[in-house]
Amino acid sequence: MPYSLRLKDFEIAMHDVYDFFFDINATLLAKGLHRMDDMLRPAAMSGMISDMLTASMAKHARVLVENQHFNGHPDLVVQGRYANNSVAAGTDGVEIKSTRKPGGAVDTHGARDQWMCVFVYKTDHDTEPAVDREPMKFTEVYLAEVKVADFRNNPRGGNLGTRTSTLSGAGIKKLRSNWIYLLK
Repeated sequence: MPYSLRLKDFEIAMHDVYDFFFDINATLLAKGLHRMDDMLRPAAMSGMISDMLTASMAKHARVLVENQHFNGHPDLVVQGRYANNSVAAGTDGVEIKSTRKPGGAVDTHGARDQWMCVFVYKTDHDTEPAVDREPMKFTEVYLAEVKVADFRNNPRGGNLGTRTSTLSGAGIKKLRSNWIYLLK
């Protein structure tokens, strides 16, 4: 794995997220409120989980730290490589994404050469009553070095929306061939 990452770094990060959701949901349910999983819109939940995973992995990784540039890329950078560990668009580090989409297809704000890590999670929104729902759980984790050529651009209609890029079929195949964790 790149940047001296260890399997334990991924495992600990996932457990940190599990602990957070357990604590928050227990408190919310005790007050008669909805679980956080049920309150958040999917994009907000994915963004929050990505941020939590980034922070946790930065605490435990040997070489990587959080990118201090607001909305900088990549999320984790090599400590000391960039001034103040801050870069708007760097090359040395790992971009962290999370999604509910099985297989790890996730939109990005642009195609670029990068190490990309995608955590796939599952939430239960069907079980009734809601208090009996299964907790959020990670089902897949992928880590691969992808190149600009591995992406396809997603045009947005009209004047609205932000253009995004997603790994192409070949790019997804590359990502999926480098799995870190697959829940059976």
